[in-house]
Amino acid sequence: MIVAFSISPLSGDETGGVSDAVAEAVRVVRASGLPNETNAMFTNIEGEWDEVMAVVKQAVEAVGAVSPRVSLVLKADIRPGFTGQLTAKVERIEQALAE
Repeated sequence: MIVAFSISPLSGDETGGVSDAVAEAVRVVRASGLPNETNAMFTNIEGEWDEVMAVVKQAVEAVGAVSPRVSLVLKADIRPGFTGQLTAKVERIEQALAE
């Protein structure tokens, strides 16, 4: 499965920024060893249900350590029997665009 998720504290620093808290969540994801990527809006992670959800939970807890309230947006692509889709899906689109 691939999960795209965004975690943010509901209150920022004195400028309204949340990057320090979000960085802690991304640190958890990267330390997991699962295939992942981070873009301007979401972090994507690929793996089996239990391992991906455990990482999402740990990332929420990392943000929760600096904020009493946390927002989580999550979208999942559940496709049993497929792996490597984090990059394969993009490659298929690039191939279609090249035609």
